[in-house]
Parts: sequence; C-alpha cells; structure tokens
Amino acid sequence: MSQYLLAIDQGTTNSRAILFDFSGQPKASHQIKLQQSFPNDGWVEHDPEEIWQSTLICCQEAMQSFDITAKGIAGIGISNQRETTIVWDRKTGQPIYPAIVWQDRRTANYCRELSQKKGLEEVVREKTGLLIDPYFSATKIKWILDNVANARQRAEKGELAFGTVDTFLLWRLTKGESYVTDASNASRTLLFNLHTQSWDKELLDLFKIPDALLPEVFDNATFFGKTSSEYFQGEIPITGMAGDQQAATIGQACFSKGMTKSTYGTGCFLLMNTGANTIVSNNRLLSTVAYRLSSQVTYGLEGSIFVAGAAVQWLRDSMHLIHNAKETQAMALSVKDTGGVYMVPAFTGLGAPYWDPEARAALLGLTRNSCVEHIVRAALEAACYQTRDLMQAMMDDALNPIKTLRVDGGMVSNDWLLQFLSDILNVEVERTSCIETSALGAAFLAGLGAGIFQSLDEISELWCLNQRFSPQITESKREALYSGWLEAVKRILST
Repeated sequence: MSQYLLAIDQGTTNSRAILFDFSGQPKASHQIKLQQSFPNDGWVEHDPEEIWQSTLICCQEAMQSFDITAKGIAGIGISNQRETTIVWDRKTGQPIYPAIVWQDRRTANYCRELSQKKGLEEVVREKTGLLIDPYFSATKIKWILDNVANARQRAEKGELAFGTVDTFLLWRLTKGESYVTDASNASRTLLFNLHTQSWDKELLDLFKIPDALLPEVFDNATFFGKTSSEYFQGEIPITGMAGDQQAATIGQACFSKGMTKSTYGTGCFLLMNTGANTIVSNNRLLSTVAYRLSSQVTYGLEGSIFVAGAAVQWLRDSMHLIHNAKETQAMALSVKDTGGVYMVPAFTGLGAPYWDPEARAALLGLTRNSCVEHIVRAALEAACYQTRDLMQAMMDDALNPIKTLRVDGGMVSNDWLLQFLSDILNVEVERTSCIETSALGAAFLAGLGAGIFQSLDEISELWCLNQRFSPQITESKREALYSGWLEAVKRILST
C-alpha cells in the first residue's frame, strides 16, 4: 500500500529528492551539487544531462536509503528552478544547447530595444504580469532559435520541444510520453496570458516563437503521466508540479489572501497570495500564477532577488573567505556591525524593484579596519535589505500591511540572519519546521493530485512553526542602516 510521496526539488545549485510521509514529515533524502558554467559576462548555463542524471540518481538513492519500491509511493511532485530554458529534439530527447539559466542576462540588449517601443511593455505586462527582461524564458528561447544552426527551421517543423526544467524532467521520466508544463511555470515564460490561461499568439509573434515548440499547460495537481518502469522498478504516477517559489507557497500553506512567504536559496523570492485577482504593480513587481487547482486560479504578487545565498557561495567558492555557509552565523556574531561595509550583490544585475541588468556587484565602505567578518556579515545583511526593498514595494502595491513573514530555504537555518531580517523589516518572522518547503509543496501537490489530500485546509493543518523572531532594534537604528543600503545601491545602478 502506498504510504509516501516523493518530491523532486531541482534547483539552481543542486538537485534533491525527498521522501515525505502523508503528514508532511521527511523520511529520506538525497542531493547532488549541480555545476554552473559562466561562458561570458552575464551568461549562466547548466548541462541538461547533468540536471536529468542528478535528479534520477537523487530519486533512486532516496528510495533505496528508505528501502522503498515504486509501490510504496502514491505520487511524485516536481518543483523546479523557474524560467531556465531547455530546447531539445523531440525524437532523440537530446538538448540542442545547454540550459540557459534564469540568472542569465545575455538578452539584455534585445530586451532594452523592445522596452523602448512605445506601449509594448504595457501590453506585455497586462497580458503576462511580467516585465520585458532577460530573466524570463521567451528571450532565451528566441536566442537559441537564432543562434543554434537550423534551430528555427526545425522548431517551425515541429521537430523541437521547449520546456522549463519541470517539462524536461517530466519528458525524461515518462520517456517522452508526457509533454506538459503547469500553469505556474507557464506564467514565467513571457508567453502565457494570465487572463486567458493559455499561450498568447500576439506574444509568440512578438518573440518569433512558433507555437509548435510549446507544451500543453495543466493545473498544478493532476495526473501528468507515469514514470517509465525501468527507473524505479515500477511505474509511479506524477501528480503534482509547480515552479519552486509557487511550490514553496504551497509548502508554507499561504492559502489566504495577503499571506506572504520569502524563500532564501540561491536567490530570494517574496510572494504574496493575492487571491482570485491580479494586482498591477506600480513598483515593478510581478503578477504571477500562485497555483491553479481544478481550473481555479489563485494569483500572487512577487518580487525576485537574483542573489541571496549565491553571495555566500561566492565568498566560499570564488573568494575562499569561508569554508562553508554554516560558519557565517558565528562570523556575523563576532563583530558588532559591518563597520560601515555594504555588499550589493548584483553579480547578474539587480532584480526587483530596480530591474537593472547592467548593474554589477560592489563592496562599499571598506577601510583599513575592514575584515573578513565584516564582509561576511554584509553579505548576509544584503539579503535582508533586498527583502525590505521588495516588502515595501509589495505593501504599496497591495495596500495591505505585512505583519508576519513565513520564511524557508537553506539560508534560514541561520538564526542571526532571521533576527536581523525581523529587525530591518519590523515584522514577525516565522521559520517553519521544514525549511525545504519547495520540496514539501511539491509533495503536497502530488498528494492532492493523487487524492491523498482532499483540500488545502487539510494541508494547512500540517504546517508547523519552528521558531518566531521579533524585532529588537530601535526605529532610528533600523532607518539608519537601511538608508546606508539605499545609498550603496545608488552607487552601482547603471542609469
């Protein structure tokens, strides 16, 4: 009898599989670090085969470590890094180019040209809830079609397939039987109309993308297909799928209008449930599909920070200032402040609310007294300042105060970080007992799709608080610190 749900959490820096029981408790997991390549300034790529192989191995290892077979799993849920773009051959399943990662900025000049056309950005924004930016999939697809030999001709003939990582993994798991994405991932492509819930012909024409290249769009919890029996010694239904931030919203049980979560991984993503209606942002935030269940859409308002945990990764892997991320809490505590140092981690430009693809990272305020601990603390503080940028914009747009923020992701195991976050935001910060909420949300969706859960209320009852952090600094100190951040950002903006 099936007693477990298997969640695939394919992220930017690693692939992970977690086995959950029906109460949402993790029972076994396996993860594999994923390599990124940076072939040119602002370019970020992955090897799609590495994405696939690492994901498959993670699933197999998690199942093997718990000594469970396909029969014991009621459904698989997939959570994935969004916007990352893969184009492959429909016959062979082989990618025709590396995966272009969501962080990639190679199409910045093209996006700027489009944005300068009168009224175009307003049209795109009204249809998709998004901005014209390299972040999203459409310009990445166009770049591949324009730069890979014969790609455009083959796409027009229906010989190629495009997918974000969810679609690519589903294709591989089902050996090409299922060519599908879900509404949350589709809403991040710049090609999907939020209001009609379908691919938009005008946008396809704008970006010169043939509709033969696109997958079918399903709800987030439904039957997507079943795995080939050779992978797990039996077939397993795939019954849930969502982009990682939407999956985290499910995992955080943010099911009521106004509930807000923030995920701290490679980047940072703040997402507010806005209910049955989209909010048109006056602060360059994004409207998106939070989830679509039984053909009913719940929308979200989202702000995206491109670099959060990636700044700590840079300190470790490129600068060799730390050996592992766990050191950062003690290092931050070892100094009373940053000594006036601010890090603006615009390694691949700045996301919301600035949207400056040409901005580049900087350390400001360095003196002869500056030390490694100051720089490490500044990197952690940067994630919190950027969250304040987003939260202020979000409250202005939604006309709704945010009093509590639910947080998750790898960075939130750092207590010092969450206390500083609460201080600089002046809100209660709640850490859930399972910080891998993208995976948990994928499992919950799989459970809904498989009939294990009957409602979102049932899932809400499974959410569990680990620790609450409350503001502890004065208003004057809060504003002084944030004012220094805003001044630092001004220094590195390209315009």
